[in-house]
Amino acid sequence: MQFVAEAKIRTQSGKGVAREIRRRGQIPAVLYGQGNALSIQLDPKAIKTILVAQAGSTGLISLTIEGDEHARQRTAVIQDVQQDPIEGSILHVDLLEVSMDKLVRVTVPVHITGAVPIGVKRDQGVVHQPMRELHIECLPNVIPAQIDVDASALAINQGIHVRDLQAGEGIKVLDDPDGMVVNVAVPISDEKLSAMLTSEAAQVAASPETARPAEESTAPTPANPSEPQK
Repeated sequence: MQFVAEAKIRTQSGKGVAREIRRRGQIPAVLYGQGNALSIQLDPKAIKTILVAQAGSTGLISLTIEGDEHARQRTAVIQDVQQDPIEGSILHVDLLEVSMDKLVRVTVPVHITGAVPIGVKRDQGVVHQPMRELHIECLPNVIPAQIDVDASALAINQGIHVRDLQAGEGIKVLDDPDGMVVNVAVPISDEKLSAMLTSEAAQVAASPETARPAEESTAPTPANPSEPQK
């Protein structure tokens, strides 16, 4: 997926400068790559569009930078986004410049496809997805928006490992081949779940951290220990 963004070179840094940039409706950012780091300020429209589309590091950005001495359009991907934990506003963005003929490493989401797994329909199994994203290596022009995994054929106690995936031509998955991507597990009965919760609560209650020693005396020490207290 391709996006377009505009930016400007910034010559100053620091928290005060970053706040002023955000006050003007821009986003402070850094573009890494080609052996250096370039401080810029971004128009937030493209970044917000990428986040809404959940493209993350998979979306290629055609970046035009005002004041760039190289006077050329750059291609980049999002490397990291810092957001306000309460308001959700974007505080800072790290971009990674990529070359279309060089391999890049990015993370892509895993999307479970297909009908309801056999083990769920037939045996009331429960679907677990331990891996919700994968680390891959490929050329920028073949970065997938997501990797689809068909779990419809899974029965109870069956799963799909990283080694079983068909990520696509030119895409190398870097995660542990034995890693479990998705599986169908035996459902836990209400009795077993209750027993597990009771056991966990008992362990917490018996933990040494939950037992507090008696408070020691807080009586002040005499200024001169050799003198008797009055």
